[in-house]
Amino acid sequence: MAKAKNVLGGELQTCSTDPMTGFYRDGCCNTGGQDTGLHVVCSQVTAEFLEFSRQRGNDLTTPNPMFDFPGLQPGDRWCLCAARWKEAFDAGMAPSVVLESTHISALEFANLDELKQHAVDA
Repeated sequence: MAKAKNVLGGELQTCSTDPMTGFYRDGCCNTGGQDTGLHVVCSQVTAEFLEFSRQRGNDLTTPNPMFDFPGLQPGDRWCLCAARWKEAFDAGMAPSVVLESTHISALEFANLDELKQHAVDA
């Protein structure tokens, strides 16, 4: 099976294995039919973004073992929902993005220039 593409057109790279991220908990921001939230943006989260997300009803800091979710700390890399990242971008609260690890489908929500404004090295 061919590897998914990233927003730069290359092969999708691993986002994080500590904590293990991805909708499929494979370390990559892969997506498929079951991933209705499109968890495709590899982000390095900040305290400000975590608070922004919590205020919008998605607490990413509290562990949820039922979903194999460890809870995030500032600096962790995590596959975020593309729509939430774009919402944070529009509010001036977007966390950093690892372009090589961000699935090409993120471009349905944010353009490459927006993602590049927050790019960090893989």
